[in-house]
Amino acid sequence: MNTLKIIVSSLHQSLALVALLAAPCSFGETMSPIVDDFSDPENNSLGIPRQYMNDTVSGGGTSTEQSVSDGVLSVTGEIVPPRGQPGWSSAILILDPQGMPQDASAFEGIRLLVKVNKGNISVSANSTDVQNFDYHAAPVLAKSDGKFHEVKIPFASMKRAWSEQTPLNTKAISGLSIVAFGMQKGSYDFQLDEVGFY
Repeated sequence: MNTLKIIVSSLHQSLALVALLAAPCSFGETMSPIVDDFSDPENNSLGIPRQYMNDTVSGGGTSTEQSVSDGVLSVTGEIVPPRGQPGWSSAILILDPQGMPQDASAFEGIRLLVKVNKGNISVSANSTDVQNFDYHAAPVLAKSDGKFHEVKIPFASMKRAWSEQTPLNTKAISGLSIVAFGMQKGSYDFQLDEVGFY
């Protein structure tokens, strides 16, 4: 099992403690392309509070500090993995206050304006069709050059870590998670200017 698969597996098992799930349904409407422009210090652009988790829910010692200033989310901390597992810290953007699935089928994928100062990050599309928390995910590849980069992750490129490789149901997405991860102790530092769909 490669590093990303182990990380996604551990994260999704831990997300089970706080995930908001509902039976899949379709509202016949598509999401706004902007999920969060970080103009509000507490809520995403849909008016829903951001959530933050790290591996302390599964025995790790990772620290997380986050702040929003001038329309930018800054997340920093120290990865301290649980024994035999990857360490992680996640910023979770819920798409509906009750966790109901939303229709993003009009879009091709997830778009981020991101600055990675240190460490590795990934993004997952959390679908209510997935019952074992092995959500579709992909690494976010951006140069650590002190600049914001537009990164586009096609839905078709997102994979599940340990389950059968099923297509992502883009009509049943309940949230997006941006995750800093590492197999060994180390610091992470990233900033988000915008998260949405394209």
